[in-house]
Amino acid sequence: MDSRFKKGLGRGLSSLLGENTDPEREIKTNKIAIKDIVRNKFQPRKNFSKENLEELTNSIKEQGVIQPIIVRADKSETGKFEIVAGERRWLASQNAGLHEVPVVVIKADDIKSLEIAIIENVQRQNLNAIEESQGYKRLIDEFKYDHEKLARFIGKSRSYIANSLRLLSLPQEVLLMLEKGDLTPGHARSLIGINDAYRIAKKIVQNQLSVRQTESLTRTFKNQRLKLIHKKDSNILDLQKSLEEKTGLSVSINNKKNNSGSISFEYNDLDQLDRIIKSIKNNY
Repeated sequence: MDSRFKKGLGRGLSSLLGENTDPEREIKTNKIAIKDIVRNKFQPRKNFSKENLEELTNSIKEQGVIQPIIVRADKSETGKFEIVAGERRWLASQNAGLHEVPVVVIKADDIKSLEIAIIENVQRQNLNAIEESQGYKRLIDEFKYDHEKLARFIGKSRSYIANSLRLLSLPQEVLLMLEKGDLTPGHARSLIGINDAYRIAKKIVQNQLSVRQTESLTRTFKNQRLKLIHKKDSNILDLQKSLEEKTGLSVSINNKKNNSGSISFEYNDLDQLDRIIKSIKNNY
């Protein structure tokens, strides 16, 4: 097997393909006509940068396709193959005028296909921050990954994973600003936990505030929230923080002197509410 392909898989993807459990296993590379390859219906990535696609197209014109596309036999049409990972390389190969591309054919059901596609995207592609966070969320929700397993597979720290997931707790309007590039992830992280995040986000864009200026602006709002919780027991605060990291939502635990109380989750849309409900149903 091409060593460049082997190195390019990444820890998580190579594990899913079985290399970690069988280091001597060879993955056979074939060449297949582009016309016999179809899109992945589970593709987790919504947008492909036109500029990056052009860069990859030019690279393929010069050097060819270095890393094979991962495919599986198409269930609906004999002789066709569905992309599991590598749709961007497939698109760029068409733009480069190629008639066939190198592939690795694997056996994978729908669930495994989706899992590999997400892992390949978050490891290898230049995803925007929301696509990355949503990829992590799908791995947690649909494949029961926890933060530790995600960190090991993706090659990131647990705190990086937690901070990425927390972006999804922001209002949908702010997430759209982040997707469009009006806000950077640094700006967005400063807005987490603030009730009027969208109004402040618009002010950030209008005044072209830097991340440092944004942090200074939002610190005032966060200090107001801290004043409300500073009297809480440290154990309660630790539990509250742990729940916030796991759910990506703002959590408040109110524990009375007789140890009765309440837990509240602050959600910004129906998807977040649905996530809370599903989590409770799955565990109780």
